[in-house]
Amino acid sequence: MKYEVSHLTRYQYDAPVAVNVCMLRLLPRSEDGQRVLKAGVEVTPRPLMIVERTDAFGNRVLKLRIETPHRELTLLSRSRVVVERPSPPLAALTPAWEDIAALAASTASLEADSPAAAIYPSRLAPLFAAATDYARASFPPRRPIYEGATELARRIKTDFAYESGATDATTSPVESFARKRGVCQDFAHVMIAGLRGLGLPALYVSGYIRTIPPPGKPRLEGADASHAWTSVWCGPGFGWLGLDPTNAIPAGDDHIFVARGRDYSDVPPVEGLIVSSGDHALEVEVDVVPV
Repeated sequence: MKYEVSHLTRYQYDAPVAVNVCMLRLLPRSEDGQRVLKAGVEVTPRPLMIVERTDAFGNRVLKLRIETPHRELTLLSRSRVVVERPSPPLAALTPAWEDIAALAASTASLEADSPAAAIYPSRLAPLFAAATDYARASFPPRRPIYEGATELARRIKTDFAYESGATDATTSPVESFARKRGVCQDFAHVMIAGLRGLGLPALYVSGYIRTIPPPGKPRLEGADASHAWTSVWCGPGFGWLGLDPTNAIPAGDDHIFVARGRDYSDVPPVEGLIVSSGDHALEVEVDVVPV
């Protein structure tokens, strides 16, 4: 499937901004079953400098600096991406979850695809007993890792209510778990916390999901903005496999992968520092259109 993706972010400031330094994670990656044909970001006002680098997780990061005084900042990302993700493996063929936990704990690699950074608590995905106990119900002894993770995603979809506005970007999974409601970011964090509580490597994935469903299919939730799901390490033979607990489905050709990290704090689309006074208003529009 080929997609045209646009992601508009607009900040309007109450007072003029003298200096604006931003880090952008808005460019999709050519891996995990997808190929980026073109991608770029239009910035207004024009930045003094813009540099691309790769972070520790292999994400594409743009750093820009604006020194033109402004009261509005517009970031428009446009991408064309081909997604041809292979079908998920037969769950029964994946290793037992205890073996995966042991492998992850003993790994010596710190490469971008290593499970080492994905087994420890992180800023927005702390370990807590309620999530660990909840996840444990899906992992009886010797159950295949992907089978248990798939069931966990289905249970989150069933037990948690999707409610826009119930949480925000800083809501901890402890809160969203207690409320049993939230959005895709919350469900991904809850799933990650539960898996890590069992010693299983899990990462947070940010990206997009198609906004136009196929004929006869329901519209997927989380399609009006950036989407989030969970990536689970299933051993050297299977690698990282995506599961979307918001929709209880594997990450497939409807999902467009942008960035991956320990939790949302590693992969925000826009973060930065401004020199100004007063508050600001934020507007975000995302459109994912099959070509």
